[in-house]
Amino acid sequence: MASEYGGMWKSLGMDLGAHDQLLAVLGQGYTDVFLSQANRPKGMDYFNFVMSEVHGLRIKEMLEAREQGEKIVGSYCVFVPEEIVRAAGATLVGLCSGGDFAMEEVERVLPRNTCALIKSSFGFKLGKVCPYLESADMIVGENTCDGKKKSYEELNKLVSNLYVMDLPQTKSENARALLKAEFVRFARAVEELTGNPITVESLKKGIAITNAKRQAMHRLEALRKADPEPISGLDALLASQVSFYDAPVRFTESVNALCDELEERIKDNVAVFPEKTPRILMSGCPMAVPNWKLPWIVESSGAVIVGEESCVGERGLRNLTDDSGQDVESLMEAIVDRYFKIDCAIFTPNEDRADHIVQMAKDYKADGVIQYALNFCQPYQIEAMGLESRMEKEGIPMLRIETDYSPEDAEQLKTRVEAFVEMIG
Repeated sequence: MASEYGGMWKSLGMDLGAHDQLLAVLGQGYTDVFLSQANRPKGMDYFNFVMSEVHGLRIKEMLEAREQGEKIVGSYCVFVPEEIVRAAGATLVGLCSGGDFAMEEVERVLPRNTCALIKSSFGFKLGKVCPYLESADMIVGENTCDGKKKSYEELNKLVSNLYVMDLPQTKSENARALLKAEFVRFARAVEELTGNPITVESLKKGIAITNAKRQAMHRLEALRKADPEPISGLDALLASQVSFYDAPVRFTESVNALCDELEERIKDNVAVFPEKTPRILMSGCPMAVPNWKLPWIVESSGAVIVGEESCVGERGLRNLTDDSGQDVESLMEAIVDRYFKIDCAIFTPNEDRADHIVQMAKDYKADGVIQYALNFCQPYQIEAMGLESRMEKEGIPMLRIETDYSPEDAEQLKTRVEAFVEMIG
């Protein structure tokens, strides 16, 4: 891939040597974690291809579209309303995080005990190894936790196109009004970026494209309730991760094709794991590419992951946007309603999230919950303590894990996960 796309990456100002090293590590990790799985659905070939070209062909087609006038908006968070970006004729992509890179440089601009996800984002920028970041016409930051809020002040010194969105911290009427005001402000900014006015027709189209993608993922999630599971948790997570990068219509078609195959596998009792394999619900911080460490440990320890209560999972996809409005105002209200239901740990109080985890554990017939928090991610770390008490009352076994992207604690984690799986098995 390096020789084929070297000129493109160089034109983006990337560090080609460092990027080659990153791709080599990612490629080996992908082979070890995903391609080594037995009895994978044939439909995963598409996602293998997307991942093999995630820094190549996908970037090339986005840049070609930009030459035709299509702007690129990069995002770190599921609170950035995709419907609005699509309505303005732009494309929305997730920006790089999920792995350690250029940590020495990062710790010169951020405290060492900053959340691993934030440090990762800075590492991809300072190391010049994220083509999505370097391609973006607008980088959207969102003031969720305090760590992100303050780090965007530093990121603003490194890039020239950062747009920061305020987010509410409660579910009050005033908080909803803030979210609406921010979405309206964002819509104006995207209109200015693209030169395209957002109309009823374009907004309905943006909602339809985004809803279709979510509906395909809902279908996939529903099929994971089967026992035995027709697809591994790793592969389902991969589909969710790819949703942040791939062209949405093509992605939707590919997920639906995968679901067609999974329905046949369920009918024919073809599975990845034996029946009655201990079923795990993952809950907590998002897992962006290439954060596969913990899911791989879980599924190589004799359990299957049946669902993800995460922004890279059901939390980010749960609700659809109502498209019945007949004017821009009512459609914008529907978009606000949809995003205001997201139960990220930044909200206080946030009992809805605990309720959703309990309901998901029951719906997916999970034998236990693994609550995952990144080191120094205080919202999820603190919620994990209350969640542990709630799960105990519900009679649902729970394992609380805090980790980062490094491999250093892998053996320790594996020992804890194996003991948990043995307990619930």
